[in-house]
Amino acid sequence: MNKSDISTKDDIHTLVSKFYAKVRLHDTLGPIFNTVVKDWDDHLERITLFWESNLFFRTKYFGNPLEVHTRVDQRFNNSITQDHFGQWLNLWIETIDELHQGDYADKAKFRARKMSTFLYMKIFENRH
Repeated sequence: MNKSDISTKDDIHTLVSKFYAKVRLHDTLGPIFNTVVKDWDDHLERITLFWESNLFFRTKYFGNPLEVHTRVDQRFNNSITQDHFGQWLNLWIETIDELHQGDYADKAKFRARKMSTFLYMKIFENRH
């Protein structure tokens, strides 16, 4: 079956929604996200905007993911590990592959790999 590429904000919102539905149920990631995220509708909109900005450059995202992830790590006593980011990345790639194929789908996977590595490295640096 041929799958379409990611091409619209609605595609991103569907992807983000399905991805976070998995995250919320995940044994390791769920307790973290379900503790931190108080308004899931707002979170999904914010992350949709983030990915729309990252993939299509149609909008401007004004958040600070590094600051947010550093605060989450501090809240959980500096216990976020590279394994957490690996599990997050695996779920992200799995969800993309279930829904899409093409250049933007590949770009979303590539950028997530880079971001997960960068965020973990910076979180670890901020601990010292």
